[in-house]
Amino acid sequence: MLKLFLWLKYLRRRRIVLLSIAAVAMSVSLLIVVASIFTGFIAALEQSAVEMIGDVAMGAPVGTTFERYPEFIEQLEQANIVETATATLSSPGLLHVGKGNVRPVVIWGIEPGRRARVTGFKKSLMRQGPMPGEPSFEVPDAPGKIGGFVGIGVAAKPDETTDEYDREAILKEMIGSQVAATTGTLETTAGSDGIPKRRSISFQVVDIVYTGVYEFDSTFVYLPIETLQKELYPGKEGSFATRLHVKLKPGVDPQSAVAQIRGLWRVFATEKLGWSPYLAAVTDIQTARQMQSQYVAEIRKQMGVLLVIFGVISFSVVVLVFCIFYMMVKLKQRDVAILKSCGAANWSVVWLFLGFGVSVGFAGSGIGAVLGYVITRNINVVEEWIRILFGLKLWKSSVYMFAKIPNQVDWGSALPIVGLAIAAAALGALIPALVAARTRPVEVLRYE
Repeated sequence: MLKLFLWLKYLRRRRIVLLSIAAVAMSVSLLIVVASIFTGFIAALEQSAVEMIGDVAMGAPVGTTFERYPEFIEQLEQANIVETATATLSSPGLLHVGKGNVRPVVIWGIEPGRRARVTGFKKSLMRQGPMPGEPSFEVPDAPGKIGGFVGIGVAAKPDETTDEYDREAILKEMIGSQVAATTGTLETTAGSDGIPKRRSISFQVVDIVYTGVYEFDSTFVYLPIETLQKELYPGKEGSFATRLHVKLKPGVDPQSAVAQIRGLWRVFATEKLGWSPYLAAVTDIQTARQMQSQYVAEIRKQMGVLLVIFGVISFSVVVLVFCIFYMMVKLKQRDVAILKSCGAANWSVVWLFLGFGVSVGFAGSGIGAVLGYVITRNINVVEEWIRILFGLKLWKSSVYMFAKIPNQVDWGSALPIVGLAIAAAALGALIPALVAARTRPVEVLRYE
């Protein structure tokens, strides 16, 4: 009780201690916000990959395609690890949106219904997303007409100031409009010179895709896979795809699933398609997270470097606590001398100031954790107010890939940060506590 009384007395009389609490709080909140934004960015990157390409993706070797893929998908769905799968046929091209408006795009031939079951594709459709049932390319009141989807960044540009799209205006302008996608095929007729042939596909826009990921929204155009197959491989029968997307059953380990899928594919490719064992072995089969692993590793390195830099800056908390507590020890030598003359042991005196330092660490880190949580959860509001007040847009989707700043608190990083802050405050109070313990009552009280 005596120690608690003295702690409260020092806190009331020496309000400079509040400065050390504020310093701890600011350091903790800063580190929590930085760690949470980086971790949230990584999580959003990995999640966006899963939502766009599925749990596992298979890429055909260069110069080849997955033929008879419906048979292989059927085999996958019969396995105990795979829930469903879908195919994609990819080709670079140009999109003619209007007179003088031509944009480079990547054309994806997809199966919209199956893709919605494999990935989170349906919720990215602005018109069909809220509707019941599976999405489709069907053109209303025109059954035989080709329909297609375009990314919102392909259809329009975001506002330069707010970095946001006028969704209602884009839907009103683009839905039902007639556009043309131009691509090319290497399929040539007998006796031709082997020059790639241009293919133009006119289609009606039936929906806008808004994933919130800049790369997808500003680059991709989606068409029926059957239409793209006919244009890229004219006169060739069968089904062709450049990539397969697989959704695993709940609870299945992705790494072990990749090994099993690879084994099934080797058998199918060699026995059904006549591929060589080498070609079947080099087929790219990875989880969505593996495909992002190299990029994620670099981001983690940058996060580590940034946390170290801010950690070194935050080490000033130790110096500040040391200076404040050393000054308190010098000014409160009379209190220490009275305690020791009453029989207090050296370790009791040490714990008096060291415990006070730990209490400062607890208070500061607690306030900092709350402050870091509030800032992180409202980081997009903070960024918007900075834009309004100073005209400065800190987060642009064209630079940082995502439309919004990740705002989930990374408690896995926050708790160690809080612990280190408490330890830093204790370290700053340790030397003054030892100095206080060496106080000699006779010398201090001689002239009292």
